[in-house]
Amino acid sequence: MTETAPLLSVEDLTVAYSRRGDFAVPAVDDVSFAVRAGSMTAVVGESGSGKSTTANAVIGLLPESAQITGGHIHLGSVDLGLLGAGAWHGIRGSQIGYVPQDPGSSLNPLQTIGNSVAEALRIHRRADRRSARAQVLDLLAKVGIDRPEMRADQFPHELSGGMRQRVLIASAIALRPRLLIADEPTSALDVTVQKQVLDLLDGLRDETGMGVLFITHDLAVAGERADEVVVMQSGRVVEAGPAELVFSHPATDYTSRLLADAPALKTKARHTAPTAKAGDGPGAEAGTAFVSGEALTQIYARNDDQVIGIEDVSLHVERGTTHGIVGESGSGKTTTGKALAGFLTPQSGRIRVGDFDTAVSARGRAVPARGHAARARLRDFRRTVQLVHQNPYSALDPKHSIRQILTEPLRNFRIGARSTRPGLVAEALERVALPTDFGDRRPAELSGGQLQRVAIARALVAGPELVVFDEAVSALDVTVQAQILTLLDDLQVELGLTYVFISHDLAVVRQIADTVSVMSQGRLVENGPTEDLFSRPQTHYTHTLLDAIPRPVMLHGDGDNASENPTLLAAAER
Repeated sequence: MTETAPLLSVEDLTVAYSRRGDFAVPAVDDVSFAVRAGSMTAVVGESGSGKSTTANAVIGLLPESAQITGGHIHLGSVDLGLLGAGAWHGIRGSQIGYVPQDPGSSLNPLQTIGNSVAEALRIHRRADRRSARAQVLDLLAKVGIDRPEMRADQFPHELSGGMRQRVLIASAIALRPRLLIADEPTSALDVTVQKQVLDLLDGLRDETGMGVLFITHDLAVAGERADEVVVMQSGRVVEAGPAELVFSHPATDYTSRLLADAPALKTKARHTAPTAKAGDGPGAEAGTAFVSGEALTQIYARNDDQVIGIEDVSLHVERGTTHGIVGESGSGKTTTGKALAGFLTPQSGRIRVGDFDTAVSARGRAVPARGHAARARLRDFRRTVQLVHQNPYSALDPKHSIRQILTEPLRNFRIGARSTRPGLVAEALERVALPTDFGDRRPAELSGGQLQRVAIARALVAGPELVVFDEAVSALDVTVQAQILTLLDDLQVELGLTYVFISHDLAVVRQIADTVSVMSQGRLVENGPTEDLFSRPQTHYTHTLLDAIPRPVMLHGDGDNASENPTLLAAAER
């Protein structure tokens, strides 16, 4: 029986970026793979391996500084490399859907969510204004957005990063394209919504025969969902084949290293620090912790029993330990983190960080009075507490070089002298595994993972005592993620740092956190030592989070035993 032709065929693709008008150095070199109708091909690899460049070449969205210098891309019988701008307008959206990597910069800030999703329907004349509204609400519900009627009338800044990512997915599947290119589509999603979105894509593949080109650094997702896996390194394909074969018997050391570094595929948990104490659990002593939040409340809206914001949230973190905050998108994780970092003043409650007490300060700030002393006190607090944001694209000034970005906090906090600051910047880059010559680059020249490392370096260069990480490793590939988590552990031991680590990735939290708070709909539902929560969850909601984690099963290279997701092992022991 003759095998049917693939939906997408990429043959010997080479893409080069221009430097001073020269396209001689390829960023993608001789890459070949296929996507078949109704199947998923996952492209995995480290940040900068050429994954996103390959995806952008397929959909014809390479920047002006890049061009295809070799190879062919076919969608069925159509040679995409021969299409002009007019022909592409008829292909994008209707034939090829695209979910970009960055939800923060991919939605029009002046347009409501509903209008953004309906735009493709109107452009391709698939619906009038009235019917478009109904289709939009259905799409928003399908991708797991709560209260779609309300969300459709909101603007992007009113939604969390995870919700904005779901809006992009809804827009991409609105026209039921033959091929969906998804560039890190689940990196900003919590595990339950990730499962819902992946189930939706699986359903569309079964129902419509849609093929999916899935760009991801999440090997657990690739191992669970993909039919074929393409492993890229430095712009080239180093291994490709059926997902089960690649994951169970990796043929290269590089693939083996990726698998070894994936948090979701590890069974080793963090060795809990002996001084770690749970939030309000046994042994916690309110008022003695380095970080203390008491009855924090910041309500933006209330709908029946659901709170948008946070209500009556209390937690305590001992000095030198890591406290994880997990929960679904919109559960209040980021609001809690911003309150602890002093970036918002709760409507009620009390926050203590070391000697700073917001309950007795003017306007909720950690400042006891006005004038010069107050400004100095605020500057001290800002240096004591640093926040690493979820989205590095919006957190870093695009007009400044990386060196200027890292020098700014040194100058603001009067750290070092002008002659010594370049050395401090170089040291900060090395700490987060970036070459020192990256100091001359601007943010637009770096990948998403590289940008996040710069954001982490900027926080650490100030020498803080508390760092609040808001999804700070969600954009990183597994190898760099492992490096950063090891780095954070080492710095914590060396400098006595205290971390509040907000994440939707429970495997990462299990690896780094001593204690964990689980949040849902603005409230704290469970709190305790990390291993207790993973091995003996006390609430149905926590069980649901654990059960939603991807479940690939792989054999180690020596073939002596199977390694499953750590939460599955914990579930089996219960």
